[in-house]
Amino acid sequence: MSRTQIFNIDEATPALFSATAQALEQGAVAVIPTDTVYGIATGAFCEGSIARICQLKKRSLGQPFQFLMANADQVRHVAAWPPQAAALAGAFWPGALTLVLPPAEEGRPLLRGFAGLGIRVPDTVFLQRLLGALQGPLACTSANEHGKPVLTCEQDLVELFEGKVDFIFKGGTLSPVPSSVVDLTERPRLLREGALARATLEQVMGGVFAR
Repeated sequence: MSRTQIFNIDEATPALFSATAQALEQGAVAVIPTDTVYGIATGAFCEGSIARICQLKKRSLGQPFQFLMANADQVRHVAAWPPQAAALAGAFWPGALTLVLPPAEEGRPLLRGFAGLGIRVPDTVFLQRLLGALQGPLACTSANEHGKPVLTCEQDLVELFEGKVDFIFKGGTLSPVPSSVVDLTERPRLLREGALARATLEQVMGGVFAR
């Protein structure tokens, strides 16, 4: 079992953000609060650590990860930017919207067999500061065992993941509502209606989703 460093997010200092970002890019695994649910994350290009997360969650490698980034400018380095992405991101980022986008050349190694990259810019000060200290995206998925309910209580997360991950950042009790997911790799499709309603997304996008 590895030693897990546990912090409250309001205790995070610039030095801790810098050290954590460096560790994640080298393959450390962290449980983090987002603006939707708790996630388990590592550097997006760390293949061994992504496999480690799948093992911890008891899920297969053949399922997609979400990529967290600090802002739309960072997203453009790894993904194409169709007009609908600009409209939706302008209205809802940072926030509870995941866009599945075609990869740019730099983002192709992140595909792992999928047609697009699921990318989100989260809306919390903690994550904005952590992501801002990183050189690239975080690969992230919900912090729970596959097929079981999402955990929203920090104590439940500590009990499940202490000794199994490198960092746990406690951010209180979160909402169980996940982000909405819009696929823009071909015709726009709503893959998941989460925190943002279909009608709201269609109004901003200026069109309806393919059925």
